[in-house]
Amino acid sequence: MKPLPRHAQERRQEGLDLRTRYDAGATVRELVDGTGLSQGTVVNRLRAAGTVMRTPQETRRHRGAAARRTLLAAGLRTRYEQGATLGDLVTQCGRSARTVRRLLQEAGATLRTPLQARQLRKATAAFVRHQLMAALRSRYEAGQSVPALAADHGCSVTTIYRLLRTAGTPMRPPQRPGPQGRRAGRPP
Repeated sequence: MKPLPRHAQERRQEGLDLRTRYDAGATVRELVDGTGLSQGTVVNRLRAAGTVMRTPQETRRHRGAAARRTLLAAGLRTRYEQGATLGDLVTQCGRSARTVRRLLQEAGATLRTPLQARQLRKATAAFVRHQLMAALRSRYEAGQSVPALAADHGCSVTTIYRLLRTAGTPMRPPQRPGPQGRRAGRPP
């Protein structure tokens, strides 16, 4: 077999390079713009390299799906790095845990170890509890009653008292019903 002339080898290599870029998702228009070749030349070199050409619909679908996946992965990574757990992300995006893990890895996120996940949950719970205690304290000091706070937060009066004491809230003295207490109006 005779070796190909130099220009034929270069065309063949260029066709293989174009095929690699096309298979990676580039469009014919992008290849034309990137190489300076005409559209007909690019198509001919792709066909000579054995490329299976996509229809315009397939190109749009391929590019749209890849872009949406990349965008989803970036959003998941951002929320994950801000402290969201894997379970939170699964619930938010409606994908399986395995898919969410893959998307995080595609986006370049470093997945937490189980120990790190437990520590993060514990720290988050402590932060939420601290915020709740601060909110209860400010509302109590503004004059709201403990039973009203308990009703608003869906917990017992005892829990509210415990949280207020833990927050270091100075407690009001107990109020007695009526002007002089319970025995008002009773004979001695």
